[in-house]
Formats: sequence, C-alpha cells, structure tokens
Amino acid sequence: MHSLRRWTQPLVAAVLLAALTGQAATAQPPSAQEMIAALARANASVVGVRVMVDEEARSAETLGQHRRGSGVVIAPDGLILTIGYLVLEAEQIEIVTQDNKILPARAVAYDLATGFGLLRPLLPLRAGSGVGAAVLGSSQPLQAGEALMAVTGPQASDDGEVSMTRLVSKRAFTGTWEYHIDTALFTSPPLLGNSANHSGAPLFNQKGELVGIGSLLVSDASGQNRALPGNMFVPVDLLRPILAEMQRSGTSAQSHRPWLGLNSSDQGGRIQIVRVSRDSPAELAGLEAGDVVLAVDGTKVATLADFYKKLWDRAAPDAEVSLTVLQGADVKTIVLKAQDRLQTLKKPSGI
Repeated sequence: MHSLRRWTQPLVAAVLLAALTGQAATAQPPSAQEMIAALARANASVVGVRVMVDEEARSAETLGQHRRGSGVVIAPDGLILTIGYLVLEAEQIEIVTQDNKILPARAVAYDLATGFGLLRPLLPLRAGSGVGAAVLGSSQPLQAGEALMAVTGPQASDDGEVSMTRLVSKRAFTGTWEYHIDTALFTSPPLLGNSANHSGAPLFNQKGELVGIGSLLVSDASGQNRALPGNMFVPVDLLRPILAEMQRSGTSAQSHRPWLGLNSSDQGGRIQIVRVSRDSPAELAGLEAGDVVLAVDGTKVATLADFYKKLWDRAAPDAEVSLTVLQGADVKTIVLKAQDRLQTLKKPSGI
C-alpha cells in the first residue's frame, strides 16, 4: 500500500494504476487510461475544510472549537459534501483548494441520522482552482478486498494525501453517541498524514466514483475483535434519498428523533452509560455515568442498536421515554422527556 503527497501527481497516478491493475476485485475493471483519468478527476474534486466554533456551543466540549478535515465537491455549483460533525454549530467555515486558495463557505445542511454535512463556498470554486464535481457512485457492488482510493484535503501547512486502501467489511455501525446506520464501509490500512484530516475524506472506487465519506479512525476494521487499524466511511448511498431534502430544509425528516444526551457502550449484553451531556434530558432526569440501561418502555435492550431503535420508535422527538436503569445496586424506572437534538444546537448561519 502507498500514501503519497498530492504534489507527486504523476507518480500518484502510476502507483494507483499499478496497485489496482491485477489486484482489482471488480469483474470488469476499467482500462488503464480510463482509471488514470477517472482517479485524477476524483482527486481534483477534493478540498480542505476548516471550521471555527463558538466556545459556548454545546459541541465545542467534545469536538473542539477549531476543526479541520476534508470535503468533496459533488455538484457544478460548488456544493460540498463532508462529515457533519465538522460543521456542527460552526461560526466560520473556510474551504482550502488544491492551489492553496482559501474561500469562505456557509453550512447548507447537517443530517443527524446519516452524519452528512453540506457546504457551499461563498465565492466560485472554479476560478483558477481546477475543481470539478465528483461523480456519485454506490457502495453496493464493492467486495471485501477491493482496492479503493481515499483522499484528504489540503490545509495551510499540509498538502493532503492520496492513499491506497482496501475494503475490509461492510456492516452496521452503532456509535456511542446515539448514532446508528445499517451499513458502513470499513477500510484498512488507515489514512496517514494528519490524524484529523480523515474527517470528511472522500473514498473513491476504481472508476473514480465517490462511494463514502470518512467519519472515524477505528482500531478493528474487521469487526472480529482483532487489532486491524482502519477507517469507517459513511456510504453515499445514504445521501441520494435525502440530498434534495437536505438542501431544501437543512436536514432530513429522520433526523428529528428523540435524543437523551447519553454516550453508552455495550458491556456483555448490558448498556452502560459512560457520559451524560450537560443540560440534557438524561442529566435532568438524574442519570449518571456508570448506570446500566436494562429496558426501554419495559422492553429489554441488550445492544446499543436495540437501545437506539427502541428509543427512536415513537412519533414525536420530544415524547416521554421510560428507562429501567440499574443505579448501583438499585433497579429504578426513570421517566424522562426526550428532546429533538437539532433544536438544542446552535444553527450555523445559512441553515
């Protein structure tokens, strides 16, 4: 596997071609010239993202005030897709092009359910930058072992990276922060370079089509309880059904769902709370780190996915939720009123 700086572009194309040809998992890989041209176009669609957040913002405590990552242009008008937590409650957003131009941008949308974020530069990207729009692909045809290209965007002191990686698995992902998607892409080896730039980094197939957006570094990409460092990408298949809605309303309908303000983990068939967000429904109800959630509305939950799906299975995001909780040696029933998470966040200008 190889990771090369963007300024070695001719060498990047040659290495990518050598790595992909002969090892491609697809039945009909593109020709050499098609692959070089497609991957070059894909690489040119990537930008760096820099964000500043007010210190009083709720997300500043966990995500920081100063964030940086990557994005990818997905439309001729300059619309940029990234990972949503980068732009959560953003006060100021800048786009860094590959020719080191820094352009102001505004947030267009943040989707809680998928984790995607949309940006739009306030000045034209095409003016001398050579930025084109990536082609949206699909992760469905991808097979384990297939070679893929991941790209991180440039920053002030970092040119970004073009990296070869391989798909390790496609499986559900459940986050500790009340997040779940039925399918995520896991790749290895992990993106190198600056550790923060994987956030929002686009993942491309051998045709240069966009198939995923970088979310996390993971220690076990295989999901088989063994050490295999890699990355988790959110598949762009989740974007297609909600893209128009996100641009119109700033989110999707599925993002308006109950939120408790918990970070939790699976502990041998039990859900243990590891963190309670400040001023959240969970904190107001008296839940604490170390408590164990046994049931939701009287139904036993043994995994985080069970917990979240039961929580979200109600008509109103601000509905009452009954939790059966083990606090120390006592089993208690705690009734709390959930919140619409989106209503608790400071909206960036533009959304």
